[in-house]
Amino acid sequence: MSEPREPQGQAGAPQGRPDEKAALRLGTRRSKLAMAQSGLVARAVSQVTGRPVELVEITTYGDTSREHLAQIGGTGVFVTALREALLLGEIDFAVHSLKDLPTGQPDELALAAVPLREDPRDVLVARDGLRFEELPDGARVGTGSPRRMAQLNAYARNHGMTIETVPIRGNVDTRIGYVRSGELDAVVLAAAGLGRLGRTEDVTDFLSVDTVLPAPGQGALAIECAADNADLVAALGELDDPFTRAAVTAERSLLAALEAGCSAPVGALADLLADGQIVKEMRLRGVVGTTDGTTLVQLSTTGPVPETHDQAMALGRELAAEMLAKGAAGLMGERAH
Repeated sequence: MSEPREPQGQAGAPQGRPDEKAALRLGTRRSKLAMAQSGLVARAVSQVTGRPVELVEITTYGDTSREHLAQIGGTGVFVTALREALLLGEIDFAVHSLKDLPTGQPDELALAAVPLREDPRDVLVARDGLRFEELPDGARVGTGSPRRMAQLNAYARNHGMTIETVPIRGNVDTRIGYVRSGELDAVVLAAAGLGRLGRTEDVTDFLSVDTVLPAPGQGALAIECAADNADLVAALGELDDPFTRAAVTAERSLLAALEAGCSAPVGALADLLADGQIVKEMRLRGVVGTTDGTTLVQLSTTGPVPETHDQAMALGRELAAEMLAKGAAGLMGERAH
């Protein structure tokens, strides 16, 4: 009898243990955006491992709570349930929006890959195709992010505009619906999310990072698995983009150092400065401010492109120390303990 044929796309996959062709279980939130992001990663992981990937939908506290994110803890509310499923062995790996990850990494879990980052900018979806500077006086602008509120209010104040930032929750459709219904004049969202959903045509203005610095890690995904699964850590590592990882590591290091001394909303972006085709340096920019935009501390630093995790962490810590020395810690009073 002839040998059974190997399925297409499986050639070269390691032989041996019976489960090596079994489907890998990818834990994902149920939102349309999370499913779109996870679908992209599932296809990439299937290509590098030669194994099918099945999505396992997990509901997180951040998905079910109707409270505003700042009230329920911000980062972590979308992540905890996925991490618990990983630790229990219910899934093999998980995909997160990197900006949702708490800055502390549990020892039992490996951040196996940070793929190439999408557009990190924030965007405006406004009525009548308006750009931000075209918004009428008193325009109601929806966002659930104190970081966005601080910078939008500061920009408006500095340019003689009057806007009202309105806290909102909900998925992309819900948020854009507030504009379509006339309840709000505009909402601010992440460019990467709309891009992954195929909704870029809804954007009326891409907000320059000089106007609004994104959240640390915005536009990047994090692929996490159990730290003791060396084979899977290595396979997922093929999807890692070293420049993206260095950039988001520096941004998150800045956030962690500022979080220790201040509860104000933080924006950060590390980008690469190239001379022709040669990448020479990394610039890290940070901002922290009061949500009404009256006070912002905004600084930047430039240095050699970090070649190690520790160098990227040091870049973030150094800029955070400068920002704290310039008064970042005092912007919203003492942290509540």
